[in-house]
Amino acid sequence: MSFLWTIDDLVAATAGRPVGTMPAGITGISIDSRSIQPGEAFFAIKGERLDGHDYASIAVANGAALMVVNEAKLPALGRLTVPMIVVDDVLQALGRLAVAARARSRAKIVAVTGSVGKTTTKEMLRQVLAPSGEVHAAVASFNNHWGVPLTLARMPASADFGVFEIGMNHSGEITPLVALVRPHLAIITTIAPAHLGNFASVDEIADAKAEIFSGVTANGVALLNRDNPYFEYLEHKAQEAGITRIHSFGQHAKAEFRLAEFDGAAESSTIWTVIDGETREVVIAAPGRHIAENAMAALGAVRIFGGDLDAAVDALSRLAPVKGRGERHRLRTPTGPFTLIDESYNANPASMRAAISVLAAAQPRGEGRRIAVLGDMLEMGELSHELHGELAGPLLAAGIEHVWLAGQAMTALKAQLPETVSVQSFDTAEQLGAFCVANVGGGDVMMIKSSLGIGFGKIVAALLDNYPPLDDTRRPE
Repeated sequence: MSFLWTIDDLVAATAGRPVGTMPAGITGISIDSRSIQPGEAFFAIKGERLDGHDYASIAVANGAALMVVNEAKLPALGRLTVPMIVVDDVLQALGRLAVAARARSRAKIVAVTGSVGKTTTKEMLRQVLAPSGEVHAAVASFNNHWGVPLTLARMPASADFGVFEIGMNHSGEITPLVALVRPHLAIITTIAPAHLGNFASVDEIADAKAEIFSGVTANGVALLNRDNPYFEYLEHKAQEAGITRIHSFGQHAKAEFRLAEFDGAAESSTIWTVIDGETREVVIAAPGRHIAENAMAALGAVRIFGGDLDAAVDALSRLAPVKGRGERHRLRTPTGPFTLIDESYNANPASMRAAISVLAAAQPRGEGRRIAVLGDMLEMGELSHELHGELAGPLLAAGIEHVWLAGQAMTALKAQLPETVSVQSFDTAEQLGAFCVANVGGGDVMMIKSSLGIGFGKIVAALLDNYPPLDDTRRPE
């Protein structure tokens, strides 16, 4: 059997004390008692709301090979017969294991941050690097103080590439995470108003994102968006951090990985790229200029790492959508099928505009409508009213005539929309969800977008529960 960690290495790395008869090793690591697989180790992390120790018995019932637990919790777990590694603090032990994983790895490591597009770019990197070797990448958006060390600790010693997403809500949060990851390549997708309620200005957001440069390895590389107004500022910050190899992507004439031309369709895009002086036609199995721009960053990473660029281009034609970030469903109603575009995972002004442009490119069928289902953008601070109201501009420019809203902040958008737009407004996501289920019709294209905390994922779930997929689509696991 192939182990992710032998028991001796696991005990040494976590600085733990073994209790019970230890297995020879573990095949994986989990912090979720519900999804743990037989042979994996369960790390009983105590979070802000839940304590993993309270779910230890469920982890055991689901096949945990061993548990990593706090010393102080051991007396309460004595009835369990599964072997344990006892540590001072489980999250700190996971961090120590992450350090050991990075130290043993021979993989080329890339870390991605930015105000918009982190997860999508991470998934692109997973797919375009795969033809060049074994890729290990974060699942979902594991980009915070527990997600990053967990992703590192899960990285097999055999990996050729490691892809990490680095997130933040406040200044100072990226520095310790990138110190763990120690990337050979740092990518900043863009700088835009996001989490603005925690910052005095977008300049401060740029400073916080630039923390990623602090962990780049010697002779490492920075890859920056040449089209972003903060390019020169970030270039300077990278140089201050000692990075001398700085490359760029985008439509700018001086970008090394250049998006020369974009042709967008309803469900895909065709772009023409210029890399090393060679023009390539690239088909991307996802719509939107923002996707095309991030694809240039992904192709740039392949080129920087010396991977197979032609195979990477081919991989983009099979790009799999990310749940909550543009995933499409074709669902059947009594009046005919409709298209659901799931953008429910998160939202800020830049990603809202990108999602609206995707909806604008979609083609309703027959008498179908383009419907924007929008919820509040959180953490916008004192500018929240203004930023929500400004969404009227891109909606009107895109010709969106049906706008369904929920949330207090979205009242600012409602006030800015003219009578020519059919607006439905609700206080809660639950109310809006019920309206969506009752009023969607055949031929419609419905795009759902909000910050995660607003709960628009429930609207998506309600639509999926009430309307079956067409034969050529299926609900994701």
